[in-house]
Amino acid sequence: MPNHCHFIVFYPEQEQTLNKLIGNGKRFLAYEIVERLKQQRAEKLLNILEMDVKPSDKKKGKLHEVFRYSFDAKLIYNNKMMTEKLIYIHNNPISKKWNLAEDAVSYLHSSAAFYAIGITKHRWLKHYKDI
Repeated sequence: MPNHCHFIVFYPEQEQTLNKLIGNGKRFLAYEIVERLKQQRAEKLLNILEMDVKPSDKKKGKLHEVFRYSFDAKLIYNNKMMTEKLIYIHNNPISKKWNLAEDAVSYLHSSAAFYAIGITKHRWLKHYKDI
């Protein structure tokens, strides 16, 4: 979607908290987004991201604010809930609000093709039943 994304993350017990894991992921993704915007010479958008940096973060050397500080995590307790979340995630980009693809399987940034027909471009993607 243009302004948000959905993930289902398998998070076995680790030393890092979920907040730290998500924070690191957003940080490295932000670096990549900014780098690609620079390559595309998207100065207007880079300026907007620069203006969104809080003064206290500017003092720490932060140059761009790509993501909001929050995220909404929900624990998935069983297969029924997992199926409900996958259906929602797969159908969100093709909803009337977004209309980003003709069908869920053809949406480029989705795991729908993986679950529907076994095709993935993402090596890190695993079927939830295999974990």
